[in-house]
Amino acid sequence: MTITHTETRTVSPLPVPNAFARYESGVRSYCRSFPRTFARAEGAHLFDRDDQAFLDFLCGCSTLNYGHNHPVLKRALIEYLERDGVTCGLDMFTDAKEAFLRTLNQVILKPRNMTYLAQFTGPTGTNAVEAALKLARKVTGRQNVIAFTNGFHGVSLGALAATGNGHHRMDGTLVLSGVTRMPFDGYLGPDVDTADYLDAVLEDPSSGVDKPAAILLETVQGEGGLNVAGPGWFKRVEAIARKHGALLIVDDIQAGCGRTGTFFSFEHAGIQPDLITLAKSLSGLGLPLSLVLIRPDLDVWSPGEHNGTFRGNCHAFVTATAALNHFWRDNELTARIAARGAQLRAGLAEIAIAHGLDPRQAIKGRGMMLGLSLPQEAASSATTGQLTRAAFARRLLIETSGPYDEVVKVLAPLTISGDELADGLSRLSQAAAEAFAARGGDASGTRNRAKPGAGVR
Repeated sequence: MTITHTETRTVSPLPVPNAFARYESGVRSYCRSFPRTFARAEGAHLFDRDDQAFLDFLCGCSTLNYGHNHPVLKRALIEYLERDGVTCGLDMFTDAKEAFLRTLNQVILKPRNMTYLAQFTGPTGTNAVEAALKLARKVTGRQNVIAFTNGFHGVSLGALAATGNGHHRMDGTLVLSGVTRMPFDGYLGPDVDTADYLDAVLEDPSSGVDKPAAILLETVQGEGGLNVAGPGWFKRVEAIARKHGALLIVDDIQAGCGRTGTFFSFEHAGIQPDLITLAKSLSGLGLPLSLVLIRPDLDVWSPGEHNGTFRGNCHAFVTATAALNHFWRDNELTARIAARGAQLRAGLAEIAIAHGLDPRQAIKGRGMMLGLSLPQEAASSATTGQLTRAAFARRLLIETSGPYDEVVKVLAPLTISGDELADGLSRLSQAAAEAFAARGGDASGTRNRAKPGAGVR
């Protein structure tokens, strides 16, 4: 594809509104990248107090896969509110929860020959990970968990122990135990099968690595830099887990609900995890909802052994049911993701080539979970930071990921139109040109250019 540049009126950051500066903790983060007060949202856009439209390529960090305020989901919630439906039911039986459970099984699980029980945890993804880890340890009687380099699973202590990000781990100032880190697929280069290394370590009684209760992983590492595990590697890890008596936990919190092209990100690999964690876009409308899908024979919880006040968010059950019924009863959304993903990949390839990057290395991710990666070096974060600021000036919200913040990550709505995506790519291309010009040339700091079309997939 050829990116057509359209004139985009830029905006300047505003001072932090007084209420936030005075009353909110400095721990806030996203608002530092996007210093604007937003008042409403629709589809692929956020609107500030002056009603200026910002194209959203962040989408609540993949919480809004169906865009902002999708009319079908919004109508379902409004109708539920108007009939005084139950708001918080703890874990009591409610119409809203029953409808969601039936729909999840009929629309998602049965067509995929999957049989799981649903455990509703606290409202965020890290709560689901905590529950899965606790259950794996209870089932196996073991304490150790295998997690992978660059994995991200949350910031509560148990999940944080499995998270690799040094910033969130507070550079070792917290005591984080019970996890052994292993290299993710490709971490040691293309010639090293890290699954073989994992198997060898677990096979050796003197390796110093205790037999694990679980192996926890993401198929695409969202915060870790859009690293993609190959399906063959996944099959090997599944077999290794079975061989060594560990449960396989797939964290599908960011990569699931269609983001990589199918409802579950691991469907292409043909694996059957023992436990699956879901959150983010599960509710469809951005309402808090997280769960663990549990293989039935592993459901050994005692009543109330793991709980949480907001595990019965009926409003989220309503919108989640509407999302499953509207988007997943046929293959229309899957086809749309494939088309938009191809458009996005082609646009990113054009930007990469324009700045001396080989698209085969520079484009990372899968489906509509894609990004543009610079070489991993200290200067990369300065360039990607400049790029995201230049994008925001063009009213495009986009963020970075990876150990050096070297990946500009695109999480546009799965429902975005082709014209809207093209508009966003144009703004991103302009921002990249500004950022690389400030760096002094292409991605390597020179004026060299890759040949047009080189490496485009």
